[in-house]
Amino acid sequence: MASRTAHPVLDTRSLNRATLARQLLLSRAALSAQDAVAHLLGLQAQNVKPPYFQLHARLAGFRPAELAELMESRQVVRMVTMRSTIHTHTAHDALTLRPLVQGARDREVNYFRKGLVGVDLERLGELARAFVEAEPRTMGEIREELLTQWPDADPQSLSIAARCRLPLVQVTPRGVWGRSGQVRLTTVEQWLDTPAAPSAPSAPSAPAPQTVDDVVLRYLGAFGPASVKDMQVWAGLTRLREAFERLRPQLAVFRDENGVELFDLPDAPRPDAATPAPPRFLPEFDNLLLSHADRTRVVAPEAKGRTWVGNQSYRTLLVDGFVGGLWRLEAGTLTVELLGKVSKTDKEEIVAEGERLIADMADEDGRGSVRFGSISG
Repeated sequence: MASRTAHPVLDTRSLNRATLARQLLLSRAALSAQDAVAHLLGLQAQNVKPPYFQLHARLAGFRPAELAELMESRQVVRMVTMRSTIHTHTAHDALTLRPLVQGARDREVNYFRKGLVGVDLERLGELARAFVEAEPRTMGEIREELLTQWPDADPQSLSIAARCRLPLVQVTPRGVWGRSGQVRLTTVEQWLDTPAAPSAPSAPSAPAPQTVDDVVLRYLGAFGPASVKDMQVWAGLTRLREAFERLRPQLAVFRDENGVELFDLPDAPRPDAATPAPPRFLPEFDNLLLSHADRTRVVAPEAKGRTWVGNQSYRTLLVDGFVGGLWRLEAGTLTVELLGKVSKTDKEEIVAEGERLIADMADEDGRGSVRFGSISG
């Protein structure tokens, strides 16, 4: 293996600008919402609105109706994938990425085996699939149905086992901008009309799962340059070193300032560290902040620990490419809490970006104002 000094070193600002470029955050991209969701390998979607705000920060001319229409036409879906969290994926990725993480979901069930004594997990998967494919069900309904078969099992453990064993999607109107709906679930194959085992030769079937190597390359395209551990954090998987080693001959290799080996696509953008980075308002749980083991490329030391309260994430503001503030949008008022001093020019740009956010995304028909104050108590 090459020596530690053989590869160019990327400092923190260089990593920051490269990552922002991949994340479409240096300048808004002229992409469709569907193409952006595919490029980013999905959007973190623990709550309903964050995917819309993620795209607003990244795409030129984005309006919530564009993603809402994709949700309603089933071209994108909400489901548990990376890190056992809910993501908004394209239909293709929903069908082909979930198998990549299925092993991790199977291992997740093991944490709840005490509540599943006597439960045949294979049978549980079959019963739950038939139940949710008959019609979309709430998690409570799934739990009650499974309790009729295993009344002595722990109800929560049964729910988690069903969620892990099956590729469940949240059906609309859940996830549609401007509408509300209880979380109701069915399988991704049922929702997208692509049965895994077609009953006739002419019936549609699910596309082949993506290979680990395919996903490594896509991850680097969206989050690189990155280490093996970075991707493992993003995916919630382990033992990815082998895939990176297979791909090493076709990858560019760097090191960060701590000597950690970083991989990248040779022709991917790596802008100069002095490239201007405009302010961007990101929603809670944006994948930019969750997809690397070392988050200093976007979270400076002085901001560490200030973007979370308990297990909840604040909405964050990027200033000069790094987390520099928190924000809240209520009743047309965008409140910004700065985490440090900013220049007059930066402040003017923050206000202009905030006014754009209000005009495009506020529920009050684009009316409102930007104010600076405290939101984190």
